[in-house]
Amino acid sequence: MDCASAAKKQKGRGINNKHLTNSLQLLRIGSRGSQLALWQANHIAALLRQRGHEVEIQIIHTTGDKITDVALAKVGTKGMFTKEIEEALAAGRVDLAVHSLKDLPTEVAKDFEIAAITKRQDPRDVFCSSRYDNIEALPIGARVGTSSLRRQAQLKAIRPDLEIHPLRGNVDTRLRKLAAGEYAAIILAAAGITRLGKTELIRQVIPAEIICPAAGQGALGIEIRAGDSAVHQHLAFLDDAAARATTTCERALLNKLGGGCQVPIGALAEMPNSRLHLEAIVARPDGTELLRESGEGSNPTELGEAVGEKLLRRGGDAILEEVYGHQEPVPQQP
Repeated sequence: MDCASAAKKQKGRGINNKHLTNSLQLLRIGSRGSQLALWQANHIAALLRQRGHEVEIQIIHTTGDKITDVALAKVGTKGMFTKEIEEALAAGRVDLAVHSLKDLPTEVAKDFEIAAITKRQDPRDVFCSSRYDNIEALPIGARVGTSSLRRQAQLKAIRPDLEIHPLRGNVDTRLRKLAAGEYAAIILAAAGITRLGKTELIRQVIPAEIICPAAGQGALGIEIRAGDSAVHQHLAFLDDAAARATTTCERALLNKLGGGCQVPIGALAEMPNSRLHLEAIVARPDGTELLRESGEGSNPTELGEAVGEKLLRRGGDAILEEVYGHQEPVPQQP
């Protein structure tokens, strides 16, 4: 059988034979349908095409995309943006999935693995406004848009007077609501808005000391079927060692705290030298209590777990138990 026939046969089966590493040419990417998700999928597709692969992108609608009338902080969100994509991956309908790493649960099911974590963009959040230059400049009682408990808690900790209101939708929708005057300001991830080239309303890149980012923010996680050595080999060039180390550390902390992407936990690991430095927070949603811990180490997982344990001992367990108790179950999809 020639290479073309082998690749065609693989496509029909939907499963990659690990012995046909050199013949694999078609790679099918599963992605959410949002503008940002498609930018991310197309970015990875372009890099793969440069390596000679044929690439297809399949749009998959997830539970998180279907629930648009409920603030994410009010529902249990583990897997909300990944479950349906993983089902397509398991069934062999796609060969890899491109995720915002912060959306990917910290415990990846045994049927899957994260084959690559891409070079990280700025992990911080940004303050966007048509009228005000920074958080401090907002008038008393200003309306700020975010659906993230992590952002809400930290904003409230420094500006308890602010009115925080839910903000759902893609980046364009959020910016349109800001431009229409529905909010005095909104808070977004620097990486997402920069990738889309929508930076004109950024007024402040928020230091991590003010708003600690979400674990994994700014990095893409490329998920494949566990043991799919052929696809893994093709994706190896995308794996960035620094991004792998820092995000592994942050995700280890998040896992220690039992948190998902919509709980009031922030984590930022950096490598100013050969050692990791981790800053992390746990906060009450109303900002009345904010716990901050840090640590240094060389082992990403051990450092993340150690800092997480310190936060739990200081009262983070009580804060998180209260938050989880107020979350609502994810509505069943028809």
